[in-house]
Amino acid sequence: MPLAPARVHLAPYLGFALIVALTAFGPIAQTANYHDFADQRTLFGLANAGDVLSNLGFLLVAMVGFAALRRARRDDPARLAYAVFFGAIGATALGSTWYHMAPDNARLVWDRLPIALACAALLAAAVRDAYPNTKTQLPLLVLTGLGALSVFWWSWSGDLRFYLLIQAAPLVLIPVLQWQSGAPMAQRTFFFVAIGLYVWAKLFEVADQAVFQALGFVSGHTLKHLLAVAAAFVLAFAFARRR
Repeated sequence: MPLAPARVHLAPYLGFALIVALTAFGPIAQTANYHDFADQRTLFGLANAGDVLSNLGFLLVAMVGFAALRRARRDDPARLAYAVFFGAIGATALGSTWYHMAPDNARLVWDRLPIALACAALLAAAVRDAYPNTKTQLPLLVLTGLGALSVFWWSWSGDLRFYLLIQAAPLVLIPVLQWQSGAPMAQRTFFFVAIGLYVWAKLFEVADQAVFQALGFVSGHTLKHLLAVAAAFVLAFAFARRR
């Protein structure tokens, strides 16, 4: 759907403002105890079982997403971006499982890389929906490239700013792009629910220890995985309903 004239190009300016603000903020370092997760219980010989097994949901979402892709219109402008998104969701299950089995910075790269690619691909899909007459896949190439670079920049410098930006940008820019293009209310509602679930996931991630101490049977980080799976499932369901 073409953009309404009064709403054209708001998202690029907002994206530029996010980049400037985060750059001016200065480097953001990873906390010293980042790998010290609350739930370190072993189940049937599997270390950190709660945080490991909760990644299985991402594989299920990837399967649902690729099944929806098989039924999707070949001329859907966002089809390739969603294919990358669902592939990255599947890779998140593998990367996060590998990391949580023995958490350290070397393994964390393979956890964060597919997450960054998933966020970038989802934003690229929203760009293609907002600008359907643009035939190039340049937004997907640029955004996924920047997503990968944000992880490698953190790995090299210790600065999380740009990795955090890749995660935050879709939460802000996708609703704006959908508003600009007059996306169907059902589609916007699905994204609103998914964004809400993902925000709650990040909050539980921060409260990992506190949640485990309060509940005893599940940690905040495990719940973060489950809520992120729920958010990804909502997006897969929304894609399956596209016409």
